[in-house]
Amino acid sequence: MRANFIISEVLNGFRRNVTMTVAMVLTTAITLGMFGGGLLVIQMADKSQQIFLDRVEMQFFINDAVSDADPNCQESPCAELRADIENEPGVGSVTFIDREEAFEAAKETFKDNPDIADNIREGTIPASLKVRMSDPTQFGAVLDKYSGARDRGVDGVLDQRELVQRIFSVLDGTRNAAFAVALVLAVAAILLIVNTVQVAAFTRRTEVSIMRLVGATRWYTQLPFLVEAVVAALVGAFLAIGGLFAAKVFFFDNALRDLYGVNILARIGVSDVLFVSPWLILGGILLSGITAYVTLRVYVRE
Repeated sequence: MRANFIISEVLNGFRRNVTMTVAMVLTTAITLGMFGGGLLVIQMADKSQQIFLDRVEMQFFINDAVSDADPNCQESPCAELRADIENEPGVGSVTFIDREEAFEAAKETFKDNPDIADNIREGTIPASLKVRMSDPTQFGAVLDKYSGARDRGVDGVLDQRELVQRIFSVLDGTRNAAFAVALVLAVAAILLIVNTVQVAAFTRRTEVSIMRLVGATRWYTQLPFLVEAVVAALVGAFLAIGGLFAAKVFFFDNALRDLYGVNILARIGVSDVLFVSPWLILGGILLSGITAYVTLRVYVRE
């Protein structure tokens, strides 16, 4: 099979169906771009989840009666409670925070909000045991076991998992929205590919008929149409990859700079976009190649 024949036929096809080809390229680019955006959000969520799991803590607040009798947590029940928690599987460290330290921490937290900071009074913030997990999977077991231990001085608990779950629900919603839009656009891209292949085959029906009469195989005559679809999809894939690099610079790096700075969300880097890129190229090839092949088999009989 001569390569120059295939190339010339592909170029002729693009020239004869410029508007449909451009529409197919753009639709494919947007489809793959949304799909790639969803993959980037998944990577961000996975990395961010690891950040939170490494930092997630729980605090058991000690009631006033126990704190008044034992302000430094050196006697029972506070010292015994601390020792029991330290011996639980998956616990990395247990830190006692007395009332004075809790007061200073609260003042520091709300230093930029004077209305709240000025109303915080010394002795009103309870002492607590701050627990950090070495194995985050044991978080729930420890929390459930000691959160209701009021007879041992526990007056309440601060559970950060709810905050983590809210953040990840937002990321999951963003990812699902990106995939939903990509799915709708994929349907549009498939329909455009089908129409483009049909129109290209119809405009060259005379040449194809002559080639078949002189002995050309069906595969030989239909390959240019298949290559046209794949090349258009590859152009769309590279446009999508360029769009992801642009999104990294103008959206992820700029809009999420503050969240990156406080280490709430994991940073999306060039390596993440490069990791996603081959999947977009492969997706474009499969989307166009399979659609064009099925179209040719179904609609082009001669």
